[in-house]
Amino acid sequence: MIIYFSGTGNSRHIAKRIAEKLNDVTFDINSRIKENDTQTVEVNGKLIIVTPTYAWRIPRIVQDWIIKTEFNGVEQVWFVMNCGGEIGNAAKYNRRLCSKKGFTYMGTAQILMPENYIALFGTPEPEKARQIVSKAEPVIDEIIKEIAAGHMFSTPRNNFSDKIMSGPVNNIFYTFCVKSKAFYADEKCIGCGKCVNVCPLNNIELKDKKPVWGKNCTHCMACISYCPLNAIEYGKHSLQKPRYTFEKL
Repeated sequence: MIIYFSGTGNSRHIAKRIAEKLNDVTFDINSRIKENDTQTVEVNGKLIIVTPTYAWRIPRIVQDWIIKTEFNGVEQVWFVMNCGGEIGNAAKYNRRLCSKKGFTYMGTAQILMPENYIALFGTPEPEKARQIVSKAEPVIDEIIKEIAAGHMFSTPRNNFSDKIMSGPVNNIFYTFCVKSKAFYADEKCIGCGKCVNVCPLNNIELKDKKPVWGKNCTHCMACISYCPLNAIEYGKHSLQKPRYTFEKL
């Protein structure tokens, strides 16, 4: 089974690629988190967890959901993390999570995909994004081969910087950066509710046909990226930047 969490489509694409090659099924964590559903998940041996990288680790909402959810039939677990740059020392925390759940840890793999974190970084134009995805495809193929063969992934880089980024910097990121107060909808907003529907934490509601953000945000960028009219901004950080979703490619 391939379970995935996806903000703007990168992890969904990777999960579906793996499932197609392994003749396996995908499982959308977004909907489970949105519904606060922690019912038991039945797995037939191999479990592949596909997620984006949030501050050099898997998203905390994904980690929390995995901890709360019971899994039956898990024999081996691989983590596949996509990122715009690096995953740091994420493997340490993935291994720790497996230990807590009683899973056999089979390693963590990194895939470079187009950046979507418009709150801090630039997002690529479609042609540049296509080039990045094109380079990622053979990496995905190699990852699939390793999983199919039952091999552990190669140990990723783990230097001092990686440890700092996945440790103290991750904590600083969630404390000071992951906030929703900078989101707003401009005059182009028609109150369609797309942002409400795609938010995995039910953190957005429509008031007078305009979205209003609560305090429970994970910075997945789904709301701002999937808005059909580019009516959502994140302070001044997102102004004039292209919105990235995998489906646009």
